[in-house]
Amino acid sequence: MQVRTGVDPQLKITTGTRGLDEILRGGITPQRLYLVEGSPGSGKTTLALRFLMQGREDGHRGLYITLSETVNELTAVASSHGWTLDQIELFEMVSEDEFGADHEQSLLHPSEVELGETVRGIIELVEKIDPACVVLDSLSELRLLAQNPLRYRRQILALKHYFARRKCTVLMLDDRTAEPGDLQLHSIAHGVISLEQLANDFGSERRRLRVIKMRGLKYHGGYHDFTIERGGICVYPRLVAANHHRSFSSEPVTTGLNELDLLLGDGLFPGTNTLLAGPAGVGKTTTAVRCMIAALKRGQKAAYFLFDERLSTLMIRSKALDMDLQPFIDDGLLDIRQIDPAELSPGEFASAVRSAVEDDDVSVVMIDSLNAYLHAMPSDNFLLLQMHELLSYLGQQGVVTLMILGQHGVTGDLKSDIDISYLADTVMMLRFFEAAGEVRKSIAVIKTRTSDHERSIREFVIDRNGLTIGAPINSFSGILSGSPVYTPTKANLLSLDPEVRPRRSERRIIRPPFGRQRICGNIYVGRHFGAARA
Repeated sequence: MQVRTGVDPQLKITTGTRGLDEILRGGITPQRLYLVEGSPGSGKTTLALRFLMQGREDGHRGLYITLSETVNELTAVASSHGWTLDQIELFEMVSEDEFGADHEQSLLHPSEVELGETVRGIIELVEKIDPACVVLDSLSELRLLAQNPLRYRRQILALKHYFARRKCTVLMLDDRTAEPGDLQLHSIAHGVISLEQLANDFGSERRRLRVIKMRGLKYHGGYHDFTIERGGICVYPRLVAANHHRSFSSEPVTTGLNELDLLLGDGLFPGTNTLLAGPAGVGKTTTAVRCMIAALKRGQKAAYFLFDERLSTLMIRSKALDMDLQPFIDDGLLDIRQIDPAELSPGEFASAVRSAVEDDDVSVVMIDSLNAYLHAMPSDNFLLLQMHELLSYLGQQGVVTLMILGQHGVTGDLKSDIDISYLADTVMMLRFFEAAGEVRKSIAVIKTRTSDHERSIREFVIDRNGLTIGAPINSFSGILSGSPVYTPTKANLLSLDPEVRPRRSERRIIRPPFGRQRICGNIYVGRHFGAARA
């Protein structure tokens, strides 16, 4: 019997699936037996075919032994990915001849003969073809033929020792038809990779994999999302921020507005994230886009992940506010990606962010909004863990991160889907308030970890000239709580907007029987700020 020469045990061979190789830190040890388990439709066959194709590219002969699918079905799977299986041996262990009368048994149990014939057939194929890479699909058929666990285990052990003598790297596929908790195959195999397919109440199915066991190798544990695309399996390794560091300048950068820089202390710092929170329509996206444009004008690249708003609406609205994004897109500085949270897994999103940072060298990442990102997550706890790793990664890469968080309500006690403020380095609060019979907007920085920020609350205006931030508001209290109260003092009377400030001759003081005095004219103020009255 011809056997191959020994192989260095430290040598690794690739599985042909890039993300899986990254999880395995380079690949798998050759000349070992591995188990790939998963429910039907989870991607086992696609993974196995890509493994054999990679072996073909490396100059190794491959053999696919199928006990459940036909050669035509395997060829169709490969064709759907744009693959050809030339120079890969495909063999069906079950044929139509087995339904003939010659195969009927009367004295012996059929399984006793069929299992032995199946194993002998596998051995004869390996002897004849002499492959380096073998796929056996699937073990559930051998389990049914064996009839009892002891016989089944002995046959798998016999195959394992035989393949080891032949210096073959083997993938055995199993569709989890065994009893729950049956770990016989886990103990026999050198490594175990588990594939899962999860159905959601809405949206497409989610797939994830986990390396359960890999003897002698370090790997990234936990669950890793993956999708099946044309061309094979795309694995998105779980993001571990501690594994990614690089040096960067910590000098602050301007937002493009002096008043906003004053609110922040010194502007935005590389390696920090900023959370903009407020009700719908208050100007969170516009403020963040204004900060992003300042970076684009400096020649830095930015990635905008758009969850909520349609891309066409964003482009039209930004252009109307004198913040046209199209020139930056044309120059290759800005990449706007429309994200459908119902179709995107958290791991895929983290992988997209990582690709933007490492492959496209972006300096600004904008997520609009966290509310939609939340709905892509299975639970709030997972959202916080995912966001912690993602923000830590972006911080260690020197990226300026802008996050939008919509709050429920317009004024008063506003609520958020989730409190993520403790993860943010900087928090901006944007609020509506009423003044002189008008709905106005305010902005304040309530937290920053990088500088001594301004504590004042400023009014800001969004119009066709873009974003304008005014002087600090000294006339009101309770703006952030949604219940502003006006204090009629001479100082803040003089600080009112000239367009709404009544002339001195038009002001008069009315002393009601109870409550605070009212300043009438063009402005009416009660215990809470109300509408304008004459």
